[in-house]
Order: sequence, then C-alpha cells, then structure tokens
Amino acid sequence: MEPTKRIKELTDLLRRANRAYYVDAKPIMSDAEFDGLLGELASLEAAHPGAAEADSPTKRVGGEPIEGFEQRAHAAPMLSIDNSYDEKSVWEWAKRCFEGTDPELLRIGAELRGLVGGDHGGLFGGGRAREERAAELRRRRDEIVGQWSTEGGPGEYCCDPKVDGVAISLRYERGKLAHAVTRGDGVRGDDVTHAARVVRAIPLKLEGAAPAVLEVRGEVFMTTRTFERINMELEEAGEDTLANPRNATAGTLKNLDPNLIAARRLSFQAHGRGEVSEGFAASHSEFLGKVRALGVPTSPHAKVCARVADVAKTIVEFGGARRGLEYATDGMVVRLNRFGQQEALGATSKSPRWVIAFKYPPDRTMTVLLDVLHQVGKTGKITPRAVMKPVLLAGTTVQHATLHNYGQVRQKDIRIGDTVEIEKAGEIIPYVVGVVRSKRPRDARAVEAPGVCPECEGPVEVEPSDADPSLGGDALLETCRRCVNPECPAQVREKLIWFCGRRQMDIEGMGEKTIDLIRASGRIPLAQFADIFRLREHRGALLELERMAEKKVDNLLGGIEEAKGRGMAKVLAGMGIRHVGESTAKLLARAFPSVDALLAAPVWGLMPTAFNRMSAKKREELFGHAEPVTPEVDTGLGVDTAPVVHHYLHSVAATRTFRELRALGVGLGSKEYKAPGAAEASAGGVFAGKTVVLTGTLERWERSALKEVLENLGATCSGSVSNRTHLVIAGENAGSKLDRARELGVEVWDEARLVKELGDRAG
Repeated sequence: MEPTKRIKELTDLLRRANRAYYVDAKPIMSDAEFDGLLGELASLEAAHPGAAEADSPTKRVGGEPIEGFEQRAHAAPMLSIDNSYDEKSVWEWAKRCFEGTDPELLRIGAELRGLVGGDHGGLFGGGRAREERAAELRRRRDEIVGQWSTEGGPGEYCCDPKVDGVAISLRYERGKLAHAVTRGDGVRGDDVTHAARVVRAIPLKLEGAAPAVLEVRGEVFMTTRTFERINMELEEAGEDTLANPRNATAGTLKNLDPNLIAARRLSFQAHGRGEVSEGFAASHSEFLGKVRALGVPTSPHAKVCARVADVAKTIVEFGGARRGLEYATDGMVVRLNRFGQQEALGATSKSPRWVIAFKYPPDRTMTVLLDVLHQVGKTGKITPRAVMKPVLLAGTTVQHATLHNYGQVRQKDIRIGDTVEIEKAGEIIPYVVGVVRSKRPRDARAVEAPGVCPECEGPVEVEPSDADPSLGGDALLETCRRCVNPECPAQVREKLIWFCGRRQMDIEGMGEKTIDLIRASGRIPLAQFADIFRLREHRGALLELERMAEKKVDNLLGGIEEAKGRGMAKVLAGMGIRHVGESTAKLLARAFPSVDALLAAPVWGLMPTAFNRMSAKKREELFGHAEPVTPEVDTGLGVDTAPVVHHYLHSVAATRTFRELRALGVGLGSKEYKAPGAAEASAGGVFAGKTVVLTGTLERWERSALKEVLENLGATCSGSVSNRTHLVIAGENAGSKLDRARELGVEVWDEARLVKELGDRAG
C-alpha cells in the first residue's frame, strides 16, 4: 500500500482502538497488536513526515524528561467533596438540597422573610393577620417537607462511582487538548500536560463538534492488572513495590519523564466540569453523555435516580458490584443532576452544597501471624513477608502479606503469634494495618531482622545505617536491608533472567524457562553473565536437554551471538546495578564512549550536573575536587546515587564481569556517545552545544525524528524551558512552553526558520 494511505489507515484504526478500549469498553485489539501498529505508524511518519497528522497517535510517545512543574490557575476552583459514611447522612443532605431548590418552598421562605422583616402594610398589615399567615406558611412548609421525607422525593440525582485515583482538569480549546492540571490547592495546580499527552485514555483531539472551551474534570487511575504488572516488575528488579494504585498513579503523574508515564498505561474517567462554553449541557447526566460522544471516557455505571430511596439502593448494589471492576473505587458520588439547581445551592469555601460522596468502609479483618519469611530479591534486597492463618478478605483468601521492611515491623511492634488487623490497600494488596495488643499471647516472639543473608549467609547492608545512639534507639528506622554478596545464589537466577530480558540484552530464546532448564541440569555452568556467552561451548549438552531440539538450540546460540553487539547501555542496564536502570544506562552511554572510560572517571565525573551545581567550596569539601566537570552531560545520577554506582563498578565482581565479557567478544563501547566537537559543520554549527526545546505541532516532522536530527547536529533536546535553554522551536498550539520562553527571553523559532537553518537536512 502507498505510504500516505497506510499512514491514514493506521491513524484511523489506532484512534478507533483507543475509543473502543477506553470509552466503549469493547476492545478491538490486544495491547501487543496496538503497540505493533503504533510502531509501524511511527516508522512510516518518520520516513514521510509530511503525511503525519498533527494529532497522530504517535504524538503520545514521550519526549525528553521535563525539569520541573509549572503552576497553573484553575478557571473554576476544584473544590473537595464532603464525605458521608451512612445512609442517614445521605438522606439529610438530600433533604437540605430539596429545601434549597424546591420552587414552592423557596416561595414560602421568601414570603415568611417578608412577613418577619419587611414592610407589613397592605393585606397583612395587622400583627395578628401576619402571625396567622406565617403559621399557615410554616404548616404548609412542614407538610411539603414531611411528604418528601416519607416518599424520598421528588428529586433528580446522578450517582457516579468514585474512582480511587488522582483528580485532574483537562482543558480543551477548539477541540484540542490545551492543558492538564492537577487539583493542587483547588485554586492552582501543577501543569501535567506532558503526562496527560501520553495517557492513551485522554483524547488529544475531541471527536465531532466541540465547544470553544471545555474543561473536563476527572480521575486518572491505574487498573488492577497494570498495578500488579508493575509491582511484579519492581519485585523482580529487587525494588520497593508500590503501596496501592492511587499512590502509584500520583507518583507516575508527578514523574518528569513522559516515557515512564507512557509505559505505566494510566487510564482516565471524566466525572465533572470546569469552565465550559455556554449552552453545552443543562445537567450532569447530559454533560457526561455529550463528552462521551466527543471521545472522553466516562463511567458506564453512572445512573440518574428520581428518589433518595433509589440512591440508597444504587449505593448498596454498587457496593457489591464494584469488586468485579478492573480498577479501585472507594465510594459513590451523589449530586443534584440539574446544573440550575447546583448553581442555586452554590458552595461553601471548601465544598459544593449540591454534591456528597458516600464512602464505603474498607474491608478489614483479623488473623494470626504464624511466621515471617525473609525473601532475597535480584538486587539483594531482603523483604520480610508475613505468613498468616488463612482468612477471607474482600472475596479472596489471604495468607501472605508483605511487611515492606524491618523498620516498619519494628515501628508497629509486630510479633510472631500476634493477632493482626489486615485490609486490602487499594482493595488489591493485603496490608498489615497493625497489632491487636489485647490479644497478644505471652509467647509472642519478636521478628528478628537477619544479620546475614538468609540464602548465602553473606554480609548485609542496612539503609540507613544504625541510629545514632545520642538520638535514641528508635530515632532512625531502617528502610532497607540488602545482601551485598554479588555471588548470592538467590540473586543469580533473577539477575540472569533480567540480563537476557527484552529491554536489556534482548536474547531471543533465553527466557525464564530456558534458564531454569539449563541450571537444573547441573551439567552446564550458568551462574554469571559471562556463562551465557560460553553456552556455545556446550552445544552438545544443550541438545541433550528436554525440549531442546537442534533448531531451537541453534536459534538460542544465534541470539546470544547477536546480543554481543548490543552496546554499553544495554550491558549496564542488564547488570542489575543499583540506581542504573534503562534510562540512566543510556545517559551514561551518552556521557562516556566506553565502559573503560566510565571506569576511569572519578566519582564526581558520574554526576556532572549535580556536581557543577554545587559551589566550589562544597565540591572541595565533599570530593576534594573543586573544578567543574566539562563537558557536562546529565547522567541522571546525584550525590546519593553516584557513589553507590561508582563503588559497584570498581568492585571485584564488576571488574571480573567486564573482563570476561570483553574476552568473550561482548561489545562494551557506546552507541549513544558523541564526542565533544563532533557535530556536523554548517547548520550543525547553529545547534552545536545548544539546549533546544520542541513544543507544539510541526507539519514536517514527527518529534522523535526531529530530535534525532538536532542531536546529530550537536544539540541537546530538553522537555522543558528553563534559564539553561538556548532555543525553543514552536509549532502550532505551542502552549505553556512558548509562554515560558517569552517570559525568560529565550530565542524562539517557528517552523519556517527551522527549515531555513537546516537547509538540505530539512528533508
């Protein structure tokens, strides 16, 4: 198919897939298929930038990390909602709403106020007549309220599940996403547009005829499946797992790297409005229907009720059904449906009077702590894991729970034999809330943190170190306990699996099952990274293993041979070095031409940005070296992390690993490094050494393709505008970055100027 037609076909298909998944809840393709088609589209757009649409699905691909958040004022305040915890308080709230909006009651109230405080001449001029009329009005008022209280109506309420996520306001101008802002203090919040743009559930462009201004308020959240996947990956990497989906979502939104945010696959549901062009909708239910038609996800469980009794029934019914949802909910938001009634009631300084949130009580139960296991992860982290008497909680049988670290065990004074209270954090992960002290048996035993690794009996490192005795014994609780023996058997298997993984060395055929099969045989050495590249010497033994036919073995050995050329960044990312993940490994590879150069660098050379920001006095005091690092290439490491990485790189284990990998033909040179002054001449001279920010939509380029062009010419592309920015290239709908550039006096180019400067390289 002709490329332009294929680009159009893929663009339309991926948009339909997003709507089908997030709005209609009827997926038309798997995540893997979506990612594959998105990759194909990105490649085609890079080759044919003129055919790419301004709001192409590829525009969600993250750019460079931003340097910090800007504050932005809300056009209409984002107020909090009053909570209720029982049916009675919902009835009382509904009664107040009825009394404040019923036309007959409002007329009676106005007349009563006139009788009490107004001009009393005319028909009711006499005092007795006024009193009789007032008494009649009060009787009529009580009759109306009494009838309403008995029947639970009439009224018009919209019940909408309260998703346990992070509140955000999306502002669309002429149908295009302009800004995304967190709640903040209700008046101002953090501009997280960089994050919203990579959340597939949030449309970048609305479908159909959109109002000039449309602010949609809603919740960004993480599904149960995504949360469990991320925790599994973190656990495999030996990192701290996330406490619950809401905290995970908040942390993800506040991340400065759009690529990480995109990988987390956050979701979104609309539940309210901010500033909206006049005449868009007359009620909340109409508003939800209209934004849904525009492609904005809303809850399929929203329901309009005519009586409070129906509201109460809806709350109870959803309380049971919510367990089957793929995301966490912690309540039901009930509001007056008609916007006219909402405006009549208004708000206090804190909360609207026309809405209330019924909060479901957390599922909590008690059980007995039978034992505490000590698990060792890939990075050597030792985690205490509770073994409990099985108990039913929120529909599942719970027997295990993480205790996170020994500091928390000590702080909560958890002992083996204790009766403990547990609940499901975010309704997913079993969590030990605390100890029921009144039920503590006399023989309850303290949980002893292991002084040596429970797997290899090697030395352990405590973070932070033991408390300063002068501050008292509990003044400083540990946050992590780690085995520092790189030969620890518990770590070997996990490290091998990680090293061979798709995002590290990407060795085809060397998955978890194959690694286990080889190690279980006892005939083929596989205990360190270098052993992977020695497997060719054991081809005969591999063929004798179960399910290892000749073709499979040859494919495996071919994949291993191919992996030798992955380069320095992949090797570093695969070694499981603390504080060196995929992103940091790439940054180190940009800063150093080879592993040898990395090893030759002093500790401050691993953290040039953080080091250069210190005063000369501070640099001398901490490192005995005052001169700034040049050239400065940000490695992502800082004062706390660079020494840890430097120490490991020079350890006996790392030195041996690098030596053996090199001897086996594994490339340790950088594919990302560009020597200072190596930028091209002519147009390259304009960009060499410059920090450039791209913003808005450009007609001729997909952003990642333009970044590659500029970086080849010596530029550093950043995700945010600061005092260190040299140039901003602004396309259509440039937004806040362009405003910030003008405030700081940063030079700004439009696309025409960029094309002129690039000359032949403009494509």
